[in-house]
Amino acid sequence: MQKNNSFSDCPLEYAISILGGKWKLQIIWTIYTAKSIRFNQLKQELDGITDMMLTKILKEFVTQNIIIRHQYNEIPPHVEYSLSENGLKLVEALSEVRKWSREVQ
Repeated sequence: MQKNNSFSDCPLEYAISILGGKWKLQIIWTIYTAKSIRFNQLKQELDGITDMMLTKILKEFVTQNIIIRHQYNEIPPHVEYSLSENGLKLVEALSEVRKWSREVQ
């Protein structure tokens, strides 16, 4: 039997591929609580993350339609990040996991 490289057989593997990593859940939660946040504000909230790592994860989340990148073409130009509809649905699901975790501790 040949193993399928897609995540279609197990949706949880797909979810873990998106959420797995040291900073990803913290980034999603920080953006969620802030509603909209600039890069430097987000970096300050995440003690210890490098610019390169934060940039990489934000790009991944934009590509995966988890967050929205808003670029304002004004002087000085700036960028803000917020959760997409997909990202808000993800937070709803994570809230259930959080609730479960509190109940079993």
